[in-house]
Amino acid sequence: MLKVLFISVVSFMGLSSCAQKNNKSNTKKDPKVMTTANTSTPLNMDTATFGTGCFWCTEAIFQQLEGVEKVTSGYSGGTVANPTYEEVCSKTTGHAECLNIVYNPAKISFDELLEVFWQTHDPTTLNRQGADAGPQYRSVVFYHNEEQKTKTARYKAELDKSGAFNKPIVTTLEPFTIFYPAEAEHQNYYNNNTSQGYCQFVIRPKLEKFEKVFKSKLKKH
Repeated sequence: MLKVLFISVVSFMGLSSCAQKNNKSNTKKDPKVMTTANTSTPLNMDTATFGTGCFWCTEAIFQQLEGVEKVTSGYSGGTVANPTYEEVCSKTTGHAECLNIVYNPAKISFDELLEVFWQTHDPTTLNRQGADAGPQYRSVVFYHNEEQKTKTARYKAELDKSGAFNKPIVTTLEPFTIFYPAEAEHQNYYNNNTSQGYCQFVIRPKLEKFEKVFKSKLKKH
């Protein structure tokens, strides 16, 4: 896996990052949350929670993977209950934009999800993805158990040692405690707004490169 990552990571490092988003979310949020004590993962499924910067971009990527059943954009890792998009963008909540990924481990492993995680954003920039700056854009894995924590830490160390990136990885490992789904307009964003300029010029190029690298792991349509 590391060899494949080393070969293909250069392509993704050259991608344009998400530009700062300015759309306003005036819709009142549904207060439903997912916590360690209130797990809604279906039987025989597992959950991974990743922060990769802009959730619009990587939501569309993880949705295409065979074995991924559901991807929800939202917020985690902060101190403000049920935050709004504007509050998270204010950089005062401590939350990161992230994805809650429900997947079938019989079809795709956590290791494979980590491989996609490392390749589809820049894990070497602290609190930044391209033009998007702030703690809400930090690279982070919210681990759900000790196995996820151990695998992520080992993979991170091996990548640093291999020189796959030209700078040290700054991805943080944080225990999963609570996940707040983002407002409805942020869910399934690319598929619902394909014709918009942002989707055409920022998200689509990332998807095209992702589809080439991970062709064997995509859902069959």
